[in-house]
Amino acid sequence: MSKEYVDDVARYASNVNENAVAGIVKHLGIALRSKDASLVSCSSKDELSRVRDSWLKKKLHRSEDDKKLDAVIKEICETMKADKRKNRVTFYYLLAEKFDQLDSLTS
Repeated sequence: MSKEYVDDVARYASNVNENAVAGIVKHLGIALRSKDASLVSCSSKDELSRVRDSWLKKKLHRSEDDKKLDAVIKEICETMKADKRKNRVTFYYLLAEKFDQLDSLTS
């Protein structure tokens, strides 16, 4: 795993769980090779819907309604607003951290 992912997450999280970062990188796999797919666009409604449905609902098994999940996604967009290029690994890490699910990513 590239140290750059851990370093990017560390800009937002004080005690980075490197095993969780590795789990996210493993989950995303080949998608990280594409520059476009390795980033999250907070200005794209379709993109944010994919984050909600694929990451929060399918991977993290969140059952809150879409409105609640969308609010949390918006919160992470706000947290990362200074980054024009939002790293998907960091974005997903912050979502998992918000729901206290980092340990579920380390297996």
